[in-house]
Amino acid sequence: MISEKLKHTILNALKLEDFSLSESTTADQVPGWDSLSHITILVAIEKEFNIRFKGYEVIKCKNVGDLQNLVNSKNS
Repeated sequence: MISEKLKHTILNALKLEDFSLSESTTADQVPGWDSLSHITILVAIEKEFNIRFKGYEVIKCKNVGDLQNLVNSKNS
């Protein structure tokens, strides 16, 4: 399940009012989520959750569920 905090952080970074995100949602399904905004989203998540990503960790993420799992692993 995608946390409200992660959903809010992603949508805020993309300047979207509302969009339904699920674990299987991929970047190409979300309006405005391209390679440039991807960096903005990752930085926003790092700030919001007070974590740091490594490049190889992010590359493994194929959808929002993978990103949520990565955030969870950093907070445990």
